[in-house]
Amino acid sequence: MQLPSALSFLIDNAVDMPDGDAFLTALAARLMAEDMPLVGGALTQAAPHPVIEQRTWLWRADTGTVIEALGLARSSNTDQNHIARNWLESLGTGVVQEDFAGGAGASDGTMLGWTASRPFTAAESELLREVARFAAAPLALLATRSTLSALLTAYLGRRSATQVLAGRSRREPGETIRAALLFADLRGFTELSESTEAKEVITALDAWFDRIAGAVHVFGGEVLKFIGDGVLAIFPIGERDATAACEAALRAVAAARAGMDHLNRTRAAQNVPPLSFGTALHLGEMLWGNIGTADRLDFTAIGSAVNLVSRLEGLCKPLGHSALLSGSFAAQIRQPLIPLGEHSLRGIAAPCAVFALQ
Repeated sequence: MQLPSALSFLIDNAVDMPDGDAFLTALAARLMAEDMPLVGGALTQAAPHPVIEQRTWLWRADTGTVIEALGLARSSNTDQNHIARNWLESLGTGVVQEDFAGGAGASDGTMLGWTASRPFTAAESELLREVARFAAAPLALLATRSTLSALLTAYLGRRSATQVLAGRSRREPGETIRAALLFADLRGFTELSESTEAKEVITALDAWFDRIAGAVHVFGGEVLKFIGDGVLAIFPIGERDATAACEAALRAVAAARAGMDHLNRTRAAQNVPPLSFGTALHLGEMLWGNIGTADRLDFTAIGSAVNLVSRLEGLCKPLGHSALLSGSFAAQIRQPLIPLGEHSLRGIAAPCAVFALQ
């Protein structure tokens, strides 16, 4: 006896789906091929992440597209599933929903639901129940992979997480990346940590990192490292050219400044001192390598470009500017700059032409 197309897919191919979007789209297509009168489908899964708690994918038959809704941390799974069910009911008249919470092989919070242009027949409802039974195992695997990816990205960053998930678990030379580099450092952190309660120091650090890292991500950059109270980020050159990468880095600096200004107004109202930071921008190549001991590895950035941008940031205070640009970075942007001459940087052989923002 030949299995329905949807069940064959769940047995043979579903474990290879990269995410809920692909899973729901492929499964819906096979159900439609079985002449199911579907008008919509929904899949909700838990997504352990510092910001996101649940992910919900909503599929429409008339467009064949999937939209995604995110449930933020500390929202309840029940609420997110309730939203999905209400959406299904708004599209059609027949709704079949299967909750996998605590079910065999599926993760808590998983829900798979469908709606049709008319009430489902007994045979159609039975097929959907079989689909839910066969879907439990691949959905559990999908949830596990999604959780692993989310946690690795949260702790390692997107670039390193991708490498780890691809199985890079040995010391390797790494990849050469050409990018606009940004190094930013919080001013007066040593004094702050010596004179302030530890919890307040952590709160201040988190607020600072939210502003600078958030700005980097908004403009297409990647945070590679948190180094004490400093941040190393890149705006890779590839899909965009050097000028576009440098201009994105500048916009990120402006956004971080605006965010810190707002934060400092709040801190002033609380009678706590303001936070300031210095930033350096450089254009060059770096090596993103997997280094360490045989059984304890870390991804790190090395190379002359990394050394230069970190040393350049150290000139912000003595030169009296909150943002400094190297000559190679300055050559790529159009806005007027203040030339500050050439300066020797510790550990860098050649003097560096230095510019400041007007």
